[in-house]
Amino acid sequence: FRSEPFATNKQCFYLAYFHLLSQISTMNAISKQYSSHNQKITMYKPLPKSKRIKIHIPYPLKDERTAFKQLNTSFYHPTQKLWSIVNTEENKAEIKRLFKEKLEIVEQDKKAKATTYTLTKISEDALLENLKSLTLKGLSAQTLRLYQSCLAPYFAHFQGIKKLEDITKTDIENYVYGLLKSYKISEQKQNQVINAIKSYYEHTLGKDRTYYDIKRPKKAQTLPNVLSEEDVIRLINSPANLKHKTILYAIYSAGLRRGEVINLRVSDIKSDEGYIMIKGAKGKKDRNTVLSSVLLTLLRQYYKQYKPSYWLFEGQDGGKYSSTSIQRIFQKAVKDSGCDAWASPHTLRHSFATHLMQAGTNLRYIQSALGHKSPKTTEIYTHVLSI
Repeated sequence: FRSEPFATNKQCFYLAYFHLLSQISTMNAISKQYSSHNQKITMYKPLPKSKRIKIHIPYPLKDERTAFKQLNTSFYHPTQKLWSIVNTEENKAEIKRLFKEKLEIVEQDKKAKATTYTLTKISEDALLENLKSLTLKGLSAQTLRLYQSCLAPYFAHFQGIKKLEDITKTDIENYVYGLLKSYKISEQKQNQVINAIKSYYEHTLGKDRTYYDIKRPKKAQTLPNVLSEEDVIRLINSPANLKHKTILYAIYSAGLRRGEVINLRVSDIKSDEGYIMIKGAKGKKDRNTVLSSVLLTLLRQYYKQYKPSYWLFEGQDGGKYSSTSIQRIFQKAVKDSGCDAWASPHTLRHSFATHLMQAGTNLRYIQSALGHKSPKTTEIYTHVLSI
């Protein structure tokens, strides 16, 4: 006899529950609609020499974001959570037309100008000692220049305030914080400054590495920029100059870094065995990578025309080709082919790995070809494929 009232109560409960859910759903829809109507799209007024215009589009504004993605040269920066487009008057007008009253234009915060300084004899000696110490450790010339450029202003900052050996971990963190606030340095620059400072205390002064365990920025989980196979083919075939074309083919088909390309010797091309020997690559490691039949054909044409003697790609003076020259070749190829304006020579290396993975190539083989120490570094390309 209790079943009837119980069923009635249960029905009433579910009716009330579903009515409440309906009200909540309606309120959420109204809230989202109100939110999207009242949110603004921010365009940061570009500085005089800025190459791109930065724009913030709030997440709820899906239609506006989709429309902006259709514009030519639009690009998303995941670490900044900003969109950008090439800085032209036409693009500015198009953005204003597209977003109308939802658009607000704000001034960018200008970075403070770097202060000038003069190093004392003590600071100069400390800088020299650090250079000697790191040179003996076998660091590359590029790393040495970078660390010296980071340490000079650091030494100057504490001149007349504290002896370098008395500076504490808190002092260093305050110094880095000042750089962030005044000069808005990037995460990469912040890590470079910290590495340079630690190199002085650990390698020159012999301090315990744990004593100067400096706080670092959280590592951004970014994915490599990759071009489609069609874009790559269009890009590497765009140069009319045979040497330029061969360099781009070598970077892509063998997955090379820029420094590895310019350090290639004629003897490193093992045409009979079908591989390229990479000597003294990143981390001072040697490795072998693939020599494709297409690249080999191109290299033979190149050799007949240019007749390199020692370095595979020679500069005008007969020495090694320069890294900046490769950058210029690539930029021109990007412009001529109409590919992603944010691509770099390293994008070809990323594309090489991604395209191999798309073709079902074994991860261990790709790791070996790229010269990665850990398979975890290579596994990032599986995340690219999952997008």
